[in-house]
Amino acid sequence: MKRARQRHLKPRNPVAIAPLLKKGGAHQRKDKRASRARQKSALRRHDTEA
Repeated sequence: MKRARQRHLKPRNPVAIAPLLKKGGAHQRKDKRASRARQKSALRRHDTEA
């Protein structure tokens, strides 16, 4: 039986790590109902400010 080759992993570029981490975080839903809910909450926030 053959053994799988181990690949030598390159260390990550420390300069590029920070921008990659900024891409993460909570994602918003993209469906129609979520879009409408976002609009309504923004409208409610706007009404309470005035």
